[in-house]
Amino acid sequence: MTSQHDDWRELGQQLRVDSVRSSSAANSGHPTSSMSAADLMAVLMSKYLHYDFSAPEDPRNDHLIFSKGHASPLLYAMYKAAGAITDDEMLTFRQFGSRIEGHPTPILPWVDVATGSLGQGLPIAAAVALAGKAFDRLPYRVWALCGDSEMAEGSMWEAFEFAGVHGLDHLTAIIDVNRLGQTGETMHGWDLDAYRRRAEAFGWNAIEIDGHDVAAIDEALGAAVAEVGRPTVIIARTMKGRGVKAVEDLPGKHGKPLEDEEAAIAELGGMRDLHVDVPKPDFEGSPHEFPTEKLTLPSYEPGSKEATRKAFGDALVALGKARGDVIAIDGEVGNSTYTEEFSEALPERFVQVYIAEQQMMATAVGLQVRNWTPFAATFAAFLSRAYDFVRMAAVSRANIAVAGSHAGVSIGEDGPSQMALEDLASYRAIHGSTVLYPSDPNQTAALVPQMADRDGIVYMRTTREKTPILYEPGEDFPIGGSRVVRAGADDAVTVIGAGITLHEAVKAADALAADGISARVIDLYSLKPIDAETIRAAARDTGAIITVEDHWPEGGIGDAVLDVLAEEQPHPIVVKLAVRDMPGSGTPAELLSAAGIDAAHIADAARELVSRAAAAERDTTEVGSGRRE
Repeated sequence: MTSQHDDWRELGQQLRVDSVRSSSAANSGHPTSSMSAADLMAVLMSKYLHYDFSAPEDPRNDHLIFSKGHASPLLYAMYKAAGAITDDEMLTFRQFGSRIEGHPTPILPWVDVATGSLGQGLPIAAAVALAGKAFDRLPYRVWALCGDSEMAEGSMWEAFEFAGVHGLDHLTAIIDVNRLGQTGETMHGWDLDAYRRRAEAFGWNAIEIDGHDVAAIDEALGAAVAEVGRPTVIIARTMKGRGVKAVEDLPGKHGKPLEDEEAAIAELGGMRDLHVDVPKPDFEGSPHEFPTEKLTLPSYEPGSKEATRKAFGDALVALGKARGDVIAIDGEVGNSTYTEEFSEALPERFVQVYIAEQQMMATAVGLQVRNWTPFAATFAAFLSRAYDFVRMAAVSRANIAVAGSHAGVSIGEDGPSQMALEDLASYRAIHGSTVLYPSDPNQTAALVPQMADRDGIVYMRTTREKTPILYEPGEDFPIGGSRVVRAGADDAVTVIGAGITLHEAVKAADALAADGISARVIDLYSLKPIDAETIRAAARDTGAIITVEDHWPEGGIGDAVLDVLAEEQPHPIVVKLAVRDMPGSGTPAELLSAAGIDAAHIADAARELVSRAAAAERDTTEVGSGRRE
């Protein structure tokens, strides 16, 4: 063994000691999970990781993603050894107000994404590697430290296939096979061949090593760097709690600080204060820039019909031509979401993820790490499979745009397995999200460029059916706004809809007018943020509100409106029309009628409400709520 090997072993021990110290200071954490991977990270940061900690925005930097995010004490110990944080800050681990959180988040400038939810780091790392190869066109490397427990997650194998298909040879996954999970032995224990066979089947170069032999680690990392045409996975046999007999390779020690901190540190050889000069990027270059042209949005003639899903696809192509940072990601339904138009017009910036919605969302998150602007599109119903990735994207402070088509019973004959009826609620629940539900193609086209400029998770729900075009091309539809489609001085009731139900509401208003009842109609194309003032004005003016949505009654348009009115008590009566029974197959008209959200049912509800409340004559501040069964 060389003196360099001795230095790496000493650094590995320091990383263990500091993992123990920070967890003991917090009286919580995962020191044993950190100790198993310490030697792997010691060699990596000393020789192979190229990163300028003083310039985390340098596009030439490598990326290190801890897929096993609970091993955060090890990551913070590495940051201390690199001089990025002080010992004092490291010991604020898990304290209120500290950047050194229980699991890594981008509140630290060297952390790309939050990875506390297992099974997400490698899929995102694969996307960052794709960004380097296909879009930045820079030779930075991406390293992902994975846990053996998370290898049971299907998303990890979506990532293996994705990286293998794209030949991401600048991606290296390191699996810390320490055998023990939270409650006992992992699925494959120390059977390294089980992991190797699977990885090779997905087109990876797989290397098995002793994860505590620094010479073997060095050789494996060197081989990963030299590999051309395929990604590499290093499958490292390690011991959980390595170096401290009280916890080493013992069950029941997961997620707990060591009972005797001083004895553990002494057994590890005592305190050290080693500093590592992490190699800096060793190449010159800047991210590739794609050519652009003036933005010319599509336009649609009033009086004709078109589907908002088609307008989304058309507008995305126009935006992509005008902005070289826009990338479209498809879940193998591009002929339905119309992202296939983007693939034909701008193939260099189109990513086909196939039927792998978790990887699709991870791809969006990974691309925005490198400042690309991703639009991920699939059927809205299938987005629920990737919801944890969306939730964690918000924790990552990610900026991504998502489009969900074919939502609600209005899709027709395909039946309930294809009908998203909870997507508005789920995306409204995401911290800092924006939720859009356009009713018109020109409106859709106006909103798409705004999605690209919006921070956070931006969701657009589009409609399968062709619907009448209500608005002129070029009209302004700001996020956070709404549009009053019908209004009069004698309005007796307000009907609020969006998407497919807005058109049903307009037809209902026509039928009510024939009966001498004036109804205000509001197009609530922005559910979050919501146009509170327009809704409150309608409540004051008409004294009664009906919300109509092709969605379950929980969390959608009706609840968004009630949230606004709840801030002003007392508030007028609100009736929520929504899908309440499990739908089946049928034509869109049949299913809208069966759900009680078509024009006839809206008109009936309005007549009943006006009759019952005598809305035109009663006190408009009367408290009330209603639900049409």
